[in-house]
Amino acid sequence: MNVRTVFAIFWILTLLFTASCRNKEKPKSNRDHVLTRVAPQKDYLSLIISLDTLSPAQYKKAIYRENDLLKHVPDSSTNSFYHFFRAKKYNLEKKRDSALAEYKKMNEQQNDDVALFKNFLILNHSLGSGAVEATLTNQILSGMQTAERSKSRITYLFYDLLARAYFQNDNTREAFTYAERYYKNHPFKLHPVIKQRYYDISFLLASDMGNFDKMMLYNVKARNLAKSIGDSLAIARTYDNEARIYDRQGQYDKTLMCSRIYFNYLKKTNNLNDIAYNNLATSFMRNKQLDSAIYYYNGAIDFLNKNEPGNPKSASYKGLIEAYKIKGDYNNAFRLADYTYALEIKEIKRIEAVKVAELHEKYETEKKDRNIAELNSRNVLNEKIILQQRWTLGLAFLIFLGVLSFFYIIYRQQRLKERNKLLQSENQRLNIEQKLLQAQLNPHFIFNAIANLQGLVTSGDTREFLRYLAAFSKLLRSILEQSRKDFIDLDEEISSLDNYLQLQQMRFTGLFEYHITADDNLSLENILIPPMLIQPFVENSIEHGFRNIQHKGILNIIFKVENDQLVINVDDNGSGLTRKEIPKQKKQSLAQIILKERLDVLFKSKGLEAKFVVEDKKNTGGQGVLVQIVIPVVKD
Repeated sequence: MNVRTVFAIFWILTLLFTASCRNKEKPKSNRDHVLTRVAPQKDYLSLIISLDTLSPAQYKKAIYRENDLLKHVPDSSTNSFYHFFRAKKYNLEKKRDSALAEYKKMNEQQNDDVALFKNFLILNHSLGSGAVEATLTNQILSGMQTAERSKSRITYLFYDLLARAYFQNDNTREAFTYAERYYKNHPFKLHPVIKQRYYDISFLLASDMGNFDKMMLYNVKARNLAKSIGDSLAIARTYDNEARIYDRQGQYDKTLMCSRIYFNYLKKTNNLNDIAYNNLATSFMRNKQLDSAIYYYNGAIDFLNKNEPGNPKSASYKGLIEAYKIKGDYNNAFRLADYTYALEIKEIKRIEAVKVAELHEKYETEKKDRNIAELNSRNVLNEKIILQQRWTLGLAFLIFLGVLSFFYIIYRQQRLKERNKLLQSENQRLNIEQKLLQAQLNPHFIFNAIANLQGLVTSGDTREFLRYLAAFSKLLRSILEQSRKDFIDLDEEISSLDNYLQLQQMRFTGLFEYHITADDNLSLENILIPPMLIQPFVENSIEHGFRNIQHKGILNIIFKVENDQLVINVDDNGSGLTRKEIPKQKKQSLAQIILKERLDVLFKSKGLEAKFVVEDKKNTGGQGVLVQIVIPVVKD
């Protein structure tokens, strides 16, 4: 593919892609005014003109959006712009034949601008990227003259089309003239996207003419514009353009400087490509820095092997051959020359295959045009047949689903029966485990806690309910964990007591206060204690000692060491022990019996002393009950 063909393709695509690096910029330009103004007035031509200012992603989104909107409008088939957006959608999907068919359906009777626009679209579709025939050039000239006479707002489109046609026919000066007319007559010529496109095209044309002054002029304008809008990638691209200028002027040291700037930016932004490697390598070679040139030519080859495997390009190999020749390394040069020759033969075959494909596509297009009428006449019948087939397939599918569901239900029932048998056995095992765990807890406490939860739910105090439930679940978890152990850390027992007492305070609001203290010489983390040792006495103080008193209850729990024994006092100022409370104390008495048995197993069976004493303070002139528990000091 020669340089002019590359330029032509670039010109075709630049309308869409010069904005790709400007997504961050959202100027309040005329485009925004048009986009907000045209929608209610259905001025679709103004909307289409404003699409020039969009990035590729925005352009694609706008095409699909308008196509979706217009296809729901009544009598959309008579609306020219419905066919336009449909054609653009086909173009985006690379369905060129379908796009051309839609362009031809546009209703040119709506107004002069629409007729001109339709003519432009068909001519633009026919332009291609190669040499332009005289007939097509004359048609473009005729369309331009018509647009100028009617002072159409889309005249600039014909200028752009004619500039491309002249360029593809090697008439660069005329192309430059019409490119300038295109820019001056563009409705959005002040928009950065349009200005950048114009500067890029002008640079290419000046390069083709060998006019270094104009090349530098438009490159400087492009750089200033990129700086003004903060487009760093566009700024870097101007250094690549500047390198081309210096290269053609033979100022290879400046070429290398600019190529390095451009290459380093692409590397920094992770946008490197094989062309950037090649350009930098060529700059090094022209500055007689052969090792660096070889390094970057190899970098281009490695880049292609990594990112485009199976698609080698001969340019890097040719540069390597030249570098090795200058360096005097003829063995490597000869080896690469042989490989490059094979690559070029392969590329020639590929190009020939593309040309054959293009000829075939042209033949198929003409063939399709002849068949369009026949296909349209059969379309309605085919749609009816397809609809009937869909209904038939849908019904068959539903029947199939019904049969499948029937057998699946039977299969599931059998599986469920088997699972139920297993679940029954598992439930029996879990029930036994659950009963064992429940036996380790205090049923009376759990009942009261749940009753209090119900009261909180009924009162509607959601926050207090959640706080109570969190504390209750935390306590239950600690009790369950501790029930599997013979001993726990003293600080863990104190933490459980604290949680339990906070829970009881939430249950009996304002009924009592409590204090838990421990001697300073106690190492809470190193001293061990049987779990749930103190809780039964604490519960008894709250449930029986504080329930029917007129004063505020005070509960003190004290941990201290005396004579190598851990002494725990549970002291309250409640109602004390009374005879009428004895029937209600059965659960507590049972708890004391269980506690005595635990102390016997844990300590007395090993010859250690452990006991607890319950004292009614009325006997000594006081108020309440004092419980003293004495156990050996057990350290971790």
